[in-house]
Amino acid sequence: METLVVVITVLFLLFVAAGVYATVKVVGAAKRGVDRTVAQARRTVEDHTLRARTFTQPGPAGEIAQLRLTLRTSMRATQDALHAGAAEDVSLKESLGLFERLSAHGRTLDADLRRLESEPDRNALAALLPELRSRTQRITASADSLRWAARDRAARFSDDDLDGLSAQIDVEAGALRHWTTSGPGAASDVGGRSVAEPAHAITPPGPRPSYPWQKKPRPESTT
Repeated sequence: METLVVVITVLFLLFVAAGVYATVKVVGAAKRGVDRTVAQARRTVEDHTLRARTFTQPGPAGEIAQLRLTLRTSMRATQDALHAGAAEDVSLKESLGLFERLSAHGRTLDADLRRLESEPDRNALAALLPELRSRTQRITASADSLRWAARDRAARFSDDDLDGLSAQIDVEAGALRHWTTSGPGAASDVGGRSVAEPAHAITPPGPRPSYPWQKKPRPESTT
C-alpha cells in the first residue's frame, strides 16, 4: 500500500512539473511574440517619424533624419535577405558573420545620428555632415553589396534548377511522343505518326461473345 502511495505521489509530481514546464514555455513564447510585435511597432513609428522630419525640418536636421532612414532601410533589407537565404543556402552563413560585424558599425552610426538630432547648433551640425554622410554611404554600400550578391546567388540557383527541370521535361515529352509499330498492320494518322491498325482490319472478326445480360435476338419472320 505504501508503495502504491509513493508511485501515485511521484506521478502526480511529474504531472505538475510537466504542467509547469509547458506553462513556462507557452508564457515565454507569448512574451517573445509580444516583444517582437512591440519592437516592430516601435521601428515602424520611428521610421515614419524620420520620414516626416525629412520634409518638415529642412537643412542639417532634415538631412540627419534622412541619413538615419537610409541607414536603417538598407541594413534591415540586407538582414532579411541574408536570413531568408541562409535557411536554404549554408554558404551564406559567412556572409551573415560579415553582416553582424557591419551591423556593429551601423548601430554606432545610428546612435551618433540620434544624438545629433537634438543638437541646437546648426553650424556645428553642418560641419559634421560630410563625415556622417560618408560613413552612411560606406556602410549602406557594403550592406547593399551583400544583399544583391545573396539575391543573385539565389536567382542563379533557381535558374540552374529550372534549366535542369526543363531539360528533363523535354526528354520525357519526347519519350511520350515516340511510338512506332512495325509490320503490315502499321499505318499513319493525320499527323504522320505511325499507328497500328485494328486486328480485324486484316483478319475477319469471329463471332461476338455473348453475355448473360444481353437480350436474345428475335427470329427472322418468314412471312
